[in-house]
Amino acid sequence: MADTTEHTSARHTERARRFRRTALCALAACLVSVVSACLFGPMDIAVRDVLTVLVVRLADLFSLSAAAEPASPTVSLVVWDIRLGRIVLSLLVGASLAVTGTVFQGILRNPLADPFTLGVSSGAAFGASLAILLGFTGALPLLPAVGFLPAAALGGALLALFAVIILGRSGGRLRRETLVLAGVVVATFLAALISLVKSLDEDSVASIVFWIMGSMQGRGWNECGLMLPWLVPGLLLIWRYSRELDILALGDTQARQLGMNADTVRLRLLIGASMLTAAAVAVSGVIGFVGLVVPHLMRMLQGGEHRPLLVSSGLSGGLLLLWSDVAARTILPQGAELPVGVVTALLGGPFFCLLLRRRAAGDAV
Repeated sequence: MADTTEHTSARHTERARRFRRTALCALAACLVSVVSACLFGPMDIAVRDVLTVLVVRLADLFSLSAAAEPASPTVSLVVWDIRLGRIVLSLLVGASLAVTGTVFQGILRNPLADPFTLGVSSGAAFGASLAILLGFTGALPLLPAVGFLPAAALGGALLALFAVIILGRSGGRLRRETLVLAGVVVATFLAALISLVKSLDEDSVASIVFWIMGSMQGRGWNECGLMLPWLVPGLLLIWRYSRELDILALGDTQARQLGMNADTVRLRLLIGASMLTAAAVAVSGVIGFVGLVVPHLMRMLQGGEHRPLLVSSGLSGGLLLLWSDVAARTILPQGAELPVGVVTALLGGPFFCLLLRRRAAGDAV
């Protein structure tokens, strides 16, 4: 008995040490990536100038005195107001999508589940498209700090999720094996509705195409503020039930034996994940495969315990989207930009095919 207790304790200690090591590496990579990504753009800026701008502006933000000499106003504007805002937004969107994928895969016990394949991203895009068509792009009347666009995206995401759950239920039970198929059906149907919305008003086509292709072009600090009212409560809700994710992974029967109401917990986690999806899609459009690829990679590196998995997936998802966005805005000549959704699809498509082949071969994924 004592040996078993010591073995369990040693395993927890090793797991915690591995989590801290992974999280610290990912955090350090984030800091280095933020500074490095500030160097990419039409205007050449030295690393020293980037660091100077960051130190001086952060000192101003927290009312501290900085020893560094301020950079020129132009350099400060480009680094802080243009590039850094876009970089932070990429980190937030990538982290949201990766955390959402981790939650979906955990509660559905399906490695192919993510916001894109389940149709939730398409639902959020449809809600945002309707808001654009109707001209509701300002703030909510009673909540001026909250934009109508994210609210419409949230409504679309929840409706799509509800439809997938209805299609995936049979005999009062959620059939996980049919959920992905239901997600594909719902996403296809919503894509048709988005095309219908575009055909109703040619003036709104360009704005709606933005949501479908996914892009960070012209986005920055304002969009970061737009995400926060949905991002923060969604993350808190998911973190509150992150321990229960481990129990859900054992199955509903084991969850009931442990006194947990699996349906209630699953519903709350789905709502939290949908809030993150809506916040991400509302500011960046539909960006696929981040929520599919990142949780798998992190699970292979550090195991399936969900609290550390959520943290490492969030950090890594932010990094993946940040560098995908850097590639999207630098890979083409003469300052032309690719939609970042194209880059993530090029990265995630082969990975998705690999998952399908492994499942077909009966391998554990």
